[in-house]
Amino acid sequence: MTPDAAPAIEPGRQIQTLDELSPEQVTDVLDLLEAADRADGVHAVSEQGRLYLRHGRREGVRHFLLTVGPHLYGYAQLEDTDPVEAPAAELVVHPSHRGRGHGRALGTALLAASGKRLRVWAHGGKSAARHLAQVLGLTLFRELRQLRRPLVPLDIPEPVLPDGVTVRTFVPGQDDAAWLAVNAAAFAHHPEQGSLTQRDLDDRAAEPWFDPKGFFLAEKDGRLIGFHWTKTHAEDQLGEVYVIGILPDAQGGGLGRSLTAIGLRHLAAQGLPTAMLYVDADNTAAVTVYERLGFVTHEVDLMYRTES
Repeated sequence: MTPDAAPAIEPGRQIQTLDELSPEQVTDVLDLLEAADRADGVHAVSEQGRLYLRHGRREGVRHFLLTVGPHLYGYAQLEDTDPVEAPAAELVVHPSHRGRGHGRALGTALLAASGKRLRVWAHGGKSAARHLAQVLGLTLFRELRQLRRPLVPLDIPEPVLPDGVTVRTFVPGQDDAAWLAVNAAAFAHHPEQGSLTQRDLDDRAAEPWFDPKGFFLAEKDGRLIGFHWTKTHAEDQLGEVYVIGILPDAQGGGLGRSLTAIGLRHLAAQGLPTAMLYVDADNTAAVTVYERLGFVTHEVDLMYRTES
C-alpha cells in the first residue's frame, strides 16, 4: 500500500476490475511498479502478487486498474483464496500522481469488492500508508520484519545435524509432491506459505532466480523432514533465507539451526555480501534464533484489516 489519502477527485478517473490482464496491461503495471519501487525504496507488491500478475488467470485473484484517460495511475490486487481469512490486497499509486485521492479510490474499491472484509499490506510501513489505512477504517494486526546480516565474515557455528539426518539438494519433478506435503504440514498455521500448490511451485521454479543447488532437503530414514530454500537477488547482491520448514514431529532437535547455517554458507559461497529473511514479529522463537545468528531488523511490512 503506497501513500495517497487526499480526498480530491480526479476528473476522468476510472477503476476497471479484471480476472486476467492482457500482456500489454501486465507490462503497464510492471512499469508502474518499477517506478514506485525506485521512488519508495521498497516493493509495493509482493513476490506472490507479482507472480499472480505475470502468470495468467488465477482463481480468486482480481486486478484493479485505475486509469485517467489512457494512462495507468494505480493498481491493486485482491486475493480471495483463503477459506478462513479475509481477502488480502496490495495497492500502489504511481509516484507522479499521488495526492489526488487515487489511493483512497482503490482502497474503497477493494472494500466494496471484498464486502468490507479485507486485509491490506503496507510494505515498508510508510507513515502516509498508515494514514491511508486509518482513513479506510483499517486497523493494524500483523507486522512482518525483514532482517539482514552480513555474510562476510560468516561467524556462525558449523552445522551439526541430528543423528540419522542427511541433507541433499532438491530435484525438480522428483521431490515436488514430498516437498509440498512437508511445506503444508510445517506451515499449517501460516495463511500464505502453507497453502502453496504445485502451480505455485512451478511458477517459482520458472523464475530466473530459481536454483535447485540452493534448495536443501533434510531426510531421515528416507523421509523428508525439513528444508531450507534459499534465493539470490542478483541485482541487489542479496542472498535470502527464502523459507525454512521443519515437520512438527522433527522440531526441537536443532535441525532448523543447522539448515539455516547450511543455507547461509551456500549464499556466502556465491560471493553475496548480505543475507536477508522475513519473519513475523510475533514469532518470538524464530526472531530469537535469527538474532542469535546476527540478524537485525532492516525494515517492516505492516498488514491492516477491517474490524468485521
